[in-house]
Amino acid sequence: MDILQGTLDLLILRALELAPMHGVGIAARIDQVTRGAFVVKPGSLFPALRRLEQRGWIEGEWGPSENNRRARYYKLNRAGRTQLVEEKRNWYRMTSAMNWMLESEG
Repeated sequence: MDILQGTLDLLILRALELAPMHGVGIAARIDQVTRGAFVVKPGSLFPALRRLEQRGWIEGEWGPSENNRRARYYKLNRAGRTQLVEEKRNWYRMTSAMNWMLESEG
């Protein structure tokens, strides 16, 4: 299933809410939690991570991965936690409105 435009940021912020992760770990977490419904490809993930870092919502630093390769680990900061709350609020509003529209009698 394709990820709706604008939801990738929310998925990444939510994945990082629990613990810092590198990019491959973030993609795996999203895949795991959504039971394979959302598969985030590197071509979408890494530009989104850079964008979130530029916006000041996440911070990244280099460290060793599980197989001793260099990986960039990202963590959610205070601004990112605030943004996550806002993104969740917006998501619930939008999905409620979509449900009302889809369930209406015409």
